[in-house]
Amino acid sequence: MTFNPLWTWAAPAAACGIIGVWLLAPALPFLPLLLVGGLLGGVLAAVHHAEVIALKVGEPFGTLVLALSITTIEIALIVSMMLQGGKDVMALPRDTLFAAVMIILNGIVGLSLLMGGRKNKVQKFNLEGTTDALCTISLIVVVSMVLPNFTGGANGIYTPMQLGFVALLTLGVFIAFTRFQTVLHRDYFIMEGPGSNDSHEVPDLRTCLISLALLLASLCAVVVSAKSISPQLEALLDRSSAPPAMLGIIIAAIVLLPEFGASVRAARADRLQTSLNLALGSAIASIGLTVPVVAALALWMEWPLQWGLDGVSTILLTLTLFLVALSLRTGNTTRQPGALHLALFAVFLFFNLIP
Repeated sequence: MTFNPLWTWAAPAAACGIIGVWLLAPALPFLPLLLVGGLLGGVLAAVHHAEVIALKVGEPFGTLVLALSITTIEIALIVSMMLQGGKDVMALPRDTLFAAVMIILNGIVGLSLLMGGRKNKVQKFNLEGTTDALCTISLIVVVSMVLPNFTGGANGIYTPMQLGFVALLTLGVFIAFTRFQTVLHRDYFIMEGPGSNDSHEVPDLRTCLISLALLLASLCAVVVSAKSISPQLEALLDRSSAPPAMLGIIIAAIVLLPEFGASVRAARADRLQTSLNLALGSAIASIGLTVPVVAALALWMEWPLQWGLDGVSTILLTLTLFLVALSLRTGNTTRQPGALHLALFAVFLFFNLIP
């Protein structure tokens, strides 16, 4: 089995080459399109190499590697665009994290349940681990993006002391969940039984080290590519009169695109536990790591980050958390909850495109 086909080498190499051209001749025509292509290639290559490493370390460490890789890309995109835009993009972290939560809990989970149920009828998963993951997501999402509307700060903005506390809290909750998942109760995130976990060929150490080097190269290419295209992307959204939240949705969609494929493939292969580990783990890592990093940057730069969601977004978030708690309450699921999640995802997209 070839773990690292040619494209997984070529994608980061091409991305780095395009960045080199941008550094030497930034005014070349069609260069922004090439940079976008390099960014997407870097994202896909990074996730592939994270999957190779995940096969070596096994579950649930494998899904944690994937979640951390995707979160690294997300943080890089947010931070680069914030440094580029300054105080004009103070709502970008909130918009991106909210979009990520909606894409994961409604788009990815919904499509996984629908496609997995369509092929396998009824699917099983471990209720204890999934319940703890949903509780963790609910806590950090509400504290990060709902609570600031009801604190002493103005317009959904935490005071510096409040922001520092929330950053430490989300980081601590992420660390606690990671220890729970990988050390204390690892068995809660592994499904035993026929068909629940497919056996895979495990890559050797040399292949893993190559994937680790290519993963780091891909992440660096994504960071620089994002920084280079951020002015053009913001200008394009301004010219098209798109709602401000669309920038966050685009960032989240770029980052989570490979998650769709990995989660749906696992669900169709009757490995719903792996699919849920991927989706819910990404949501926890996304908030638990992005909030502290962005908060530290904001405190250093003295930026007033806008964390509080508006009324419509708060209702959609509440409905999402309520629906996913009901959908995953028994340890068994079918295609019907997946259809409901996708319907709610369509509502989210519609009211962001046409507010």
